Amino acid sequence: MNPIWHESSRASNLYFISGGHKPANPHQWGPGVRDVYALHYIIRGQGTLETGGRVFRLVTGESFIIFPQKEIYYYPDPQDPWEYVWVEFSGEDAGRLLGLTQLSEVQPVVTVSPETLQPFFHLAWNAGASSYELLRADARLRLLLSYYMEHYPKEPQVDAKDYVWLARKYIEQNYWKPTLTVTEIVKAVNLERSYLFRLFKAATGKSVLEYITSCRIERACELLKTSGLPIQSVAYSVGYNDPLYFSKVFKKATSHTPTSYMMLHGTKA
Repeated sequence: MNPIWHESSRASNLYFISGGHKPANPHQWGPGVRDVYALHYIIRGQGTLETGGRVFRLVTGESFIIFPQKEIYYYPDPQDPWEYVWVEFSGEDAGRLLGLTQLSEVQPVVTVSPETLQPFFHLAWNAGASSYELLRADARLRLLLSYYMEHYPKEPQVDAKDYVWLARKYIEQNYWKPTLTVTEIVKAVNLERSYLFRLFKAATGKSVLEYITSCRIERACELLKTSGLPIQSVAYSVGYNDPLYFSKVFKKATSHTPTSYMMLHGTKA
């Protein structure tokens, strides 16, 4: 199958660029660098990857990844040339998600997986050029990477920044829930409570509770400026069941009541 190419300006933290299937042949690439991440899965055969002064011999069922701006050279075994599928992607979250797997610039290969991953590559690059197809491709790319996170999880020495990033992501995706608690966040991140608190404070300058509040107030400001919703609806939309309590928290954070903030920014109540 021919590679599928997408040139997209969509703003995404992780997005699919292209993918394809390379039948067994003498094709080699490099030495050179790429501008994107390129994940390869070997269907059959053997080949070699050279990068960072190291040489990696790869066989059926193994994977390797190319990192942006990292010099690489890869080529098939002349006696048993590899056949592989591949997917290219980019975005701010790409490095973070890969950081939760064993794939790294130092170790860009992983061993045979307990199940074939080939079908998930097909899901990632079997897409057209319409906006909904691109959105599906991005979602399927996340599904593919989730299997690498499952089968090749990063060793316990996780970077402290990754825990903070996970906690922030969880808060930013769930701040609107009135039932959101610190205990829930700690459980989601899977880290000892006091240790997470120290890491989070050092990285953000805020406690976990303060960060939840700042996310809620930031979103409330946006709604008060643009939505025309009544105060009660704004409060509920950002995680407050009690509009009076919301008003108290909002005034403490902004020095304005929600009503005066709406008037100041030209939005009618």
